Amino acid sequence: MTAHARPASSTLVGEAAIRARPNVLSMNYVDKVFGRDVVALKDMNLDVNEGDFISLLGPSGCGKSTALRLIADLIHPTKGQIKWANPRAANDLSVVFQEPALMPWATVEQNVYLPFRLSGKPLSAVKSDIDEVLALVGLEKFHGAYPRELSGGMKMRVSIARAMVTYPKLILMDEPFAALDEITRFKLNNDLLALKDKINCTVIFVTHSVFESVFLSDRIVVMAARPGRVIDELYVDEAYPRTETFRTSAEYAAHCRRASDTLKHAMELGQ
Repeated sequence: MTAHARPASSTLVGEAAIRARPNVLSMNYVDKVFGRDVVALKDMNLDVNEGDFISLLGPSGCGKSTALRLIADLIHPTKGQIKWANPRAANDLSVVFQEPALMPWATVEQNVYLPFRLSGKPLSAVKSDIDEVLALVGLEKFHGAYPRELSGGMKMRVSIARAMVTYPKLILMDEPFAALDEITRFKLNNDLLALKDKINCTVIFVTHSVFESVFLSDRIVVMAARPGRVIDELYVDEAYPRTETFRTSAEYAAHCRRASDTLKHAMELGQ
């Protein structure tokens, strides 16, 4: 499991450095209509760059999850286009859903092995990769455990390990920590940033939480509903790694206030 070289721009902090990162993909004036008249997204524009941690923040019904499904090519735009900067390979993208979606009959190791099995690689050839990623999520002693034997937080760790074991360039995460208690959620936020740093990927993360979006992200894309659309983008130009010291800092509080005010405006627009 060989880490990718880190782009020089990722060591810089600030909005200008974030904007200067090479492009991964762009959503250009994307609409998504379900049925005859349910407008999930209207004129969605989003540039995703290498190394970004983007949170899509907004009220229910603003199209956050729809945007992820469009990027994952699970559904297709009604209008507009999603353009990748380079041809996308099969292992360039992984998705983590709100529910861990583990195979209940398979062990932790077998669940994490799934992406390799689907691509025809034998377990013996990738066992060291699986061992490494399970150690990174703190489950190195649970290779043989079954999902029924795991807590909710541990199941989500398995899901994240499965998404990251192939070192994808882009990971899409649809409210993966929403159902977890606050202590577990904070711990998984920390672990997620450590994993992102380890494999040097780009993340698009759907959340309803202002606090979570500020802690994790360098870009917060705020969306409004009816129709779903982007109304603002906020930059959290604070250095990584982010620790508990950042959570209790004046800078964190200021970013949270700004994101909260923008989210409130988004909710008023959707009424």
